[in-house]
Amino acid sequence: MTTHITFLRIGLAVIFMSHSVPGMFNNGVNDFGNLYLNEVGFSPFGLPLAWAIKLSHVALVISLLTNKYLKINAIITILVLLFGIGMIHVHEGWFVVGGGRNGVEFNFILIMCLLHLMYPNFLKVIKKH
Repeated sequence: MTTHITFLRIGLAVIFMSHSVPGMFNNGVNDFGNLYLNEVGFSPFGLPLAWAIKLSHVALVISLLTNKYLKINAIITILVLLFGIGMIHVHEGWFVVGGGRNGVEFNFILIMCLLHLMYPNFLKVIKKH
C-alpha cells in the first residue's frame, strides 16, 4: 500500500469514526432516528435504521484500517451518503461553510475518496482505451 493511500485511509477512518461514535454515547443516534428519520416517514424503523447507519460507519472504519471487505462497506457508506445528500444536504446547496451551510460538498468528496480506494487504477484503465 502506497503512502498517500495510507494517509487517505487513516484520514477517512478518523472522519467516519468521529462522525459515528460520539452520537452513540450522547443520544445523537437516538435523536436522529426518533426525531428525524421517524418524522420523515421511516417510522417505526427510524431508530434501528439510525443505528444501522452509524454501525455501518464503524464497519467502514475497520475496513479502512484492515483493508478487508472495503468494497462492500464502501458501497454501503456511499449509499448512505447519497441518501443524506438527497434527503438533507441538496436542499442546503453545495457549500458546507462559507457560501452556505450544511451543503453537498463534504459528502461529495467523501464519496470520491471512497471510490478512489475501491478503484485505484480507474484512470489508468481509461487512458489505455
